[in-house]
Amino acid sequence: MDTMNLTDLIEDLSEDLRRAADVGGQDVRAAAERLLLALAPALRLTLMDALTQAASEISQALPGVAIDVRLRGREPAFVVEGAPALAAEPSFDPDEGEAAARITLRLPETLKARAEAQAARRGQSLNTWLVAAARAAADTAVPHDSGRRGGGKRMQGWAR
Repeated sequence: MDTMNLTDLIEDLSEDLRRAADVGGQDVRAAAERLLLALAPALRLTLMDALTQAASEISQALPGVAIDVRLRGREPAFVVEGAPALAAEPSFDPDEGEAAARITLRLPETLKARAEAQAARRGQSLNTWLVAAARAAADTAVPHDSGRRGGGKRMQGWAR
């Protein structure tokens, strides 16, 4: 859980305001300093509110993912739960030069629901998840004779 440093952001804004106030002379700079003391807590709350709204919108856009903003001391920290393992499984992309084939797959409703839940937890579509599952199964399957010479242990021909 990494924290953001709002203190540095507020200090940068304060420094910008001080430089702008310097143009007006000593009285304006003193007024700016008093204003900064009053505005810093409100600015911190406003930034927290913006971060919380952004986390909520991102959570809604990513199925199966929950993003919370929590305070760690005075600084916000993002907590991500259920993040999809996007790099762990390559998804099927027909633009990679591989031809795509369309099939009809009939699944029992309960199996389909479980597959959809797994796909949602990974932030994937059901199709992408099924392609990855088929690819993983094909990569670990025991090879069998597919009719190609040397493709399996099956022997053909006549023997005497």
